[in-house]
Amino acid sequence: MADNLPSEFDVVVIGTGLPESIIAAACARSGQRVLHVDSRNYYGGNWASFSFSGLLSWIKENQEKMDINDECEDWRKLILENEEVISLSKKVKTIQHVEDFCFVDQDSAEDVEEAGALPKLPGFGASGAEGVAQESEKECPPVECALQEAESSEPEKATGTEPASAMDGKDTAVTSENESSQSTALGESTLPLGKTEAAPSEISAQEPKKITYSQIVREGRRFNIDLVSKLLYSRGLLIDLLIKSNVSRYAEFKNATRILAFREGKVEQVPCSRADVFNSRQLTMVEKRMLMKFLTFCLDYEQHPDEYQDYENSTFAQFLSTQKLTPSLQHFILHSIAMVSETNCSALEGLQATKKFLQCLGRYGNTPFLFPLYGQGEIPQCFCRLCAVFGGIYCLRHSVQCLVVDKESGRCKAIVDHFGQRISADYFIVEDSYLSESVCTNVSYRQISRAVLITDQSVLNTDSEQQVSILTVPPVDLGKPAVCVIELCSSTMTCMKDTYLVHLTCPSTKTAREDLEPVVQKLFNLNTEKETENEELEKPRVLWAVYFNMRDSSGIDKNSYDGLPSNVYVCSGPDSALGNDCAVKQAEAIFQEMFPAEEFCPPPPNPEDIIYDEDEIAPEETGLSNSPETKPEPSSEESSSRGSTAVQKADKEK
Repeated sequence: MADNLPSEFDVVVIGTGLPESIIAAACARSGQRVLHVDSRNYYGGNWASFSFSGLLSWIKENQEKMDINDECEDWRKLILENEEVISLSKKVKTIQHVEDFCFVDQDSAEDVEEAGALPKLPGFGASGAEGVAQESEKECPPVECALQEAESSEPEKATGTEPASAMDGKDTAVTSENESSQSTALGESTLPLGKTEAAPSEISAQEPKKITYSQIVREGRRFNIDLVSKLLYSRGLLIDLLIKSNVSRYAEFKNATRILAFREGKVEQVPCSRADVFNSRQLTMVEKRMLMKFLTFCLDYEQHPDEYQDYENSTFAQFLSTQKLTPSLQHFILHSIAMVSETNCSALEGLQATKKFLQCLGRYGNTPFLFPLYGQGEIPQCFCRLCAVFGGIYCLRHSVQCLVVDKESGRCKAIVDHFGQRISADYFIVEDSYLSESVCTNVSYRQISRAVLITDQSVLNTDSEQQVSILTVPPVDLGKPAVCVIELCSSTMTCMKDTYLVHLTCPSTKTAREDLEPVVQKLFNLNTEKETENEELEKPRVLWAVYFNMRDSSGIDKNSYDGLPSNVYVCSGPDSALGNDCAVKQAEAIFQEMFPAEEFCPPPPNPEDIIYDEDEIAPEETGLSNSPETKPEPSSEESSSRGSTAVQKADKEK
């Protein structure tokens, strides 16, 4: 049980979000003893993904603002006279203004149960059961049969004892720059980009199938709905880290297949690669030459400072207006390629953003972006798995009462958990949401507005249904933030067949519904089927929607927190940016501050370089390789007998 945890560690990590999980993996990989706990019953915190019923439970919990019970009343007896405590928060306060809506008939769904769902477990409610078994019964289409076999061989996924990343021992496609976009996506080596055998061209011309709420509930396990919506830049820091550390073998990715723009009330596809530009029918030959000339300049703009120096104090939009570009080209570059603000982005920042976009093109496909199958919530779990392989111990539903601080040195010495056990460590990593209000008095938080929609059609129908699209909708009023829209198809393993999962994100100015509903109304039909008017028939119909505001704690200086010891480090939650660079930078900075002499997430050793003592157990005998057909990974071979024991101990504690 969890109350039999060792009493000493090198690093204690509280929270399983992306930055915390990266730090935990890096620490374990460098030989530190790591304890990683989370008071929630699922991995990822605000980076998590849920099935449909799991999301409904999450919505209910946040609408009711449920408190975590204090299971140990006499933990203060463990505090010595020369010590003081910093109490940690028991309330979930990072989510606000949660509103969900159903636009299909719910009467027939009252007694419908989710296919394959476990019975509700006593003690932590429906979402707990969902969190435990969320990944255990993911079903894949024929092209993913190998993944299905890998999943069926992982017993820990059914018990929640191990992070639920689905591809242990299966190499991802993100390993070399020469691999095709098709293999990166789903092994579609013989199919055009973005197409699968299940999506013939005539389907798009047909009327969308009628989806009922009971179908959504019944097929709820086919949904993997992210709380935070992000994509991975193909040359971004996270992809580089996944490849360097070989964590990429725990996940698989699909290309974002197209970049869209919203202009003059219509959704259009943006040509961004050289092939797209010259194959585009929406651009004239003159516009194609203009666009290629400007994009070529952006790739090496530093070599031509005379071209932009006069506009360093101007916005990027003003700079574009001075170039030989038509209004439509300016719109495409500003909102769909650079993806920057029309009023708050300088010319230099816009050029940097455009260059980053262009440099990421072609590495794994015709767009700069990748999306992890089964959702963004897989990525923190992949790093958790690496940590567990190297001896990290994991405990979900394990809350921490307080940090114990030595009055003389001012350093944190230990934590006291909800069982009343005192656990000592040298360093402590705490996710921002666990800090109490007294510590965060001087912290000024921003908010992110989020919406998640289940729809029956794509915002832009083409010959292929299987499209992963990104669309930036410019603000109506200058100075307001643009809205980023990411539309996912069923081949991303995030929604059921014949539906699309649409994520909308922007920095908050009001509640999420007030910020995002005007954009939803522009792109989608929000009426019920009976109320739909003729002019609304062409728009995709929203079947179900949820709006919520999420705290953005990124970019906050550690000195803003009151009274934190020097060996306690704070990790922020998700930010509003499209990529994950902020989380990776934060994780690396904290790790280097703790262990300046250690390499951050080094590559795993070659199996040939590992020498085993006679009394050590060979890796294939330790039980770390869950599938008999899977070759042992280098990182698991690195794991010592202590690491193997720790992983098994973590399983028992769950």
